[in-house]
Amino acid sequence: MKQAADPQAFSVYLKEGTQTIHDELDQRVMQLNPFADKAHYQGFLRMQLRLHTAGEQVYHNQQINNLMPEIEQRSRLYAVLQDCVDLAIPVELQQHDQQVGKLFKIADPYAGLGWLYTIEGSTLGAAMLLKHVKNSLGLSEAYGARHMAAHSDGRATHWREFKAILDSLTLNDLQRKQALDAAKQAFYFVTETVDEIMVIGKKEVAG
Repeated sequence: MKQAADPQAFSVYLKEGTQTIHDELDQRVMQLNPFADKAHYQGFLRMQLRLHTAGEQVYHNQQINNLMPEIEQRSRLYAVLQDCVDLAIPVELQQHDQQVGKLFKIADPYAGLGWLYTIEGSTLGAAMLLKHVKNSLGLSEAYGARHMAAHSDGRATHWREFKAILDSLTLNDLQRKQALDAAKQAFYFVTETVDEIMVIGKKEVAG
């Protein structure tokens, strides 16, 4: 007898379910030319600060760490904060962005998986962004673009390992949907932040 087809891999399910909003967000960010000058890049960093602050709770959630061991070590919030200091973003704006990020409460571990997928996925795209930052602004993984640095074992390897852990999880349909809805929520959160900060708010930090 022929075996029944395996259910769609969890990482593929998340990718296909977020593809449209992901593509739209990428286009929106690049349309705003975030690496045109210091002011534009400051707006980009503030967006990153809100996203990573919102997601930070997930990296320290014990249930999620049980599902994905050592996920806590992947957090990039501290690197984003260092970049904000490098670019002289006023402390009061950093505090405001962190307050906005902390408004999100992600207590459900399966929703947390969705946020992790969105945040961790951005590490792959950061390779291209890092080239723009180096060429346009003279920044690097050691100054101003620390959060874009590749993991020591390489971006692709690190991402494959993350996806492999996701795909190894035994989840029911409801849990998978909770994760997908949360991944979409993270993308929408970034989209709203881009429109608020990168379009309007960049003038607040321009030096």
